[in-house]
Amino acid sequence: MFTGIIEAVGDIAELQARAGDLRLRVRSGELDLSDVQLGDSIATSGVCLTVVALCGDGYWADVSAETLAVTCVGGWQRGDRVNLEKALTPQTRLGGHIVSGHVDGIGTVLWRKSEARAECFRLRAPENLARYIAHKGSITVDGTSLTVNAVDGAEFELTIVPHTLQETIMGAYTAGTRVNLEVDLIARYLERLLLGEQAATPGNTEITREFLARHGFYPR
Repeated sequence: MFTGIIEAVGDIAELQARAGDLRLRVRSGELDLSDVQLGDSIATSGVCLTVVALCGDGYWADVSAETLAVTCVGGWQRGDRVNLEKALTPQTRLGGHIVSGHVDGIGTVLWRKSEARAECFRLRAPENLARYIAHKGSITVDGTSLTVNAVDGAEFELTIVPHTLQETIMGAYTAGTRVNLEVDLIARYLERLLLGEQAATPGNTEITREFLARHGFYPR
């Protein structure tokens, strides 16, 4: 688990195709790896990766075919910068929100504009994630815990202060940049709980308009 508070910015040093999946080496920059052991998790631009080897300037990790299918990792190239956060401990301040490092989908930056000393971004999420994105709720973008300032369908807006722009890779975002999105974990569990006994029925994976109507939460 993670908090979405980025500890350092690293970069992709090497990528090796491995029979349908990928092994990559990350230069960890200023991230302190002195307490990291093999098998530990490091969120790499929001993707929870397991350390399979440590090297002098970073770590190696394997990326499964499933992760390649639902994240931006498949498009990474040598030299690309990535946000880094080590897994939280019982002593960690929960400065952001609870982040699993399990990316839900890929979003796209539509535009950015300056607002005083901050930068405003508008992003589009996959349509199947729209229901989890709420005004003033939390969302994780490339591993960074952020507050949603506005929502319009599957599009949402963020206001980013100078510190976050400086300490993460967000400062380099432009229109068209693809980003890893993780929606609020609590929203996902709440949806599953509301299904009740129907959650055990094959095919019932989400709350639909018909489900709400049957239970009196939505007009027929």
